[in-house]
Amino acid sequence: MTALVPLVAAELETPAAPEVADFAKAIAGRCGGAAQAVLFYGSCLRSEDLGDSLLDFYLLVDSYNRAYTRRWMATANRLIPPNVFYAEHEGLRAKFAVMSLEDFAHACSPDCDNVSVWARFAQPSRLVWVRGDAARARVIRAVATAAPTLLKTARPMLDDDLSIEALWTGAFALTYASELRSERAGRGQSIFETDPARYTAFTAPAIADSDLAAEVRGGIVHFRAHTDRKAGERAWARLRRRGKLLSVLRLAKASFTFKGGVDYIAWKVNRHAGAGIIVKPWHRRFPILAGLVLLPRLIRKGAVR
Repeated sequence: MTALVPLVAAELETPAAPEVADFAKAIAGRCGGAAQAVLFYGSCLRSEDLGDSLLDFYLLVDSYNRAYTRRWMATANRLIPPNVFYAEHEGLRAKFAVMSLEDFAHACSPDCDNVSVWARFAQPSRLVWVRGDAARARVIRAVATAAPTLLKTARPMLDDDLSIEALWTGAFALTYASELRSERAGRGQSIFETDPARYTAFTAPAIADSDLAAEVRGGIVHFRAHTDRKAGERAWARLRRRGKLLSVLRLAKASFTFKGGVDYIAWKVNRHAGAGIIVKPWHRRFPILAGLVLLPRLIRKGAVR
């Protein structure tokens, strides 16, 4: 057992609100016997305001072929995971991503060259539905690799001596810059400030599991080994290129799977960046074309980065 596993297990198994657990069970039912686990994460978990936004779930399955009745859905999920869908249940709304347990474990690990999953699951999450003990153990092991992956990948871009707060906010800033995101600068800071005690407790175990040589004393992280900053800059440049390309491909794919996707994206960008997007009827009819037309304008305005 790694140093972080007990902390991650306790966090994942912290009960969520009953309505969230009910929603998760309904989402799991969409994939029948293929469903293995449902994770709840994101802004609604942090704020505990379930009516403020769409809830965020990950539905983990054992097989894409068993999860879908349409072959193209399984193929799309396998080639560019995850598939993203919209759901409503008992007055709540959510988006949920579908990924196989195998792909999810890889996406949390340092072997993955895309920040999307390990950046999110280095943050708090809840295991709100699970098929059994075997699936539970696999999910815990996978999530326990996310924070070490974040810190190990970010390390070359960070100072040798820095506060716990600077460690996590610096790492999250790097990941936010590696996707097409509508959140304003400083989002990593707000994530840390939501639960600084949690990140403080996770710091030493996550560093230990990342194989980084460091000590944590008095709220300061002291890295004992210097790193190659130039190599880190090249690595993060690759992560940014790949992450933004994958963001575009996933948005294009979501236009076929996500009901109301154009309206949701416009709402999110307007909420986080004040872009003033007005969705027109043709945007809904031709979502991919709308995205191609709107994206350059959003980048110019700084609404996405």
